[in-house]
Amino acid sequence: MNARSWIGGLVLGGVGLAAGLVLSPGSKAGQEPAAASAGWKEGVGWGWIWGADDQVGSLNAMTNESRRDALALAKEGRVFDLGVGYGRNSYKWPGHSPCEVITFRGPEGVKRQADNPFTDPSVNPSGQGWHSCALFISDNVGTQIDGLGHVTVGEDNHWYNGFQEAAWGGNFGVRKCDVTTIPPIVARGVLLDIAAIKGAEALPQGYAITPGDIDQALAAEGVQLRVGDVVLIRTGVLRYWGADGADVGNLAEHDSAGITLETAKYLVEKFGAMMICADTSGLEVNPAPPGSDTFIPVHKYLLIEQGVHIGEFHYLEDLARDKIYEFCYVATTNKIHGTTAGFALRPLALK
Repeated sequence: MNARSWIGGLVLGGVGLAAGLVLSPGSKAGQEPAAASAGWKEGVGWGWIWGADDQVGSLNAMTNESRRDALALAKEGRVFDLGVGYGRNSYKWPGHSPCEVITFRGPEGVKRQADNPFTDPSVNPSGQGWHSCALFISDNVGTQIDGLGHVTVGEDNHWYNGFQEAAWGGNFGVRKCDVTTIPPIVARGVLLDIAAIKGAEALPQGYAITPGDIDQALAAEGVQLRVGDVVLIRTGVLRYWGADGADVGNLAEHDSAGITLETAKYLVEKFGAMMICADTSGLEVNPAPPGSDTFIPVHKYLLIEQGVHIGEFHYLEDLARDKIYEFCYVATTNKIHGTTAGFALRPLALK
């Protein structure tokens, strides 16, 4: 099947490359918070609508107005750190490499090696030295944002917008939809505390979060989802993370809870979620439900078909403790060319 053959049903007539603000009929600017809604269509979602060269996806829908209104949610000056500490002992998905941090240069070695003339005591009488580290680390570990080039599908191994491995893969990472194409994200964030509505410290192994659970959380929290939101799903698994995620047993047991494909479609096609995050390593329930055509159907749908980025291992325990359900979500990724996810990040919730 041609990678672009199915796009016709997703293309919206009259939608150009630029994202703008869409106001509902009869509304006036300033009456309601600005929605990052250009390009979204109920029952369809987003899709490959931003042009043949687009590498950004639904994040194109952010506007100056939507960012302004998201920032206006930060009335109290409170900052919630949504990142987890990551290291060589941290729990990770088995498909990614381990982490090693290696001291490349240390003060004693610098002086003993004497390979840099500027460290010689004759010109460095104070004995200045330094530490620098070399990193061996996967681009999909710790708190992260999956880029649109992360997963592929089909015999041609294509990803979002029809970019194919044969044309755009490489020995030094992907050359389309790498992490450098993820813009700074400033948007309204909404926490859906599924663990809380189920009365659980953490959802049980393999729990499948349904659209009904989404509705129950919205009702319990008294919030509404809007087009252009970043939706954050709490399962409770990161209560076991600790300093560096070394409690592999508890983390592995609860990390498999997550949303189903039906729930992903519900959030995108009914509510217009622009990005979906969770406190787990993979957002979706694991293993995939019977009848799925892949082991990660939610990733296939969001990243490839919809162009919706996925946030993983977002630390939501402090927000849940304080019952903060609406906030300004801010995240920027590192800009390492060729990488497929913004990794070991520190997103913020501003309230």
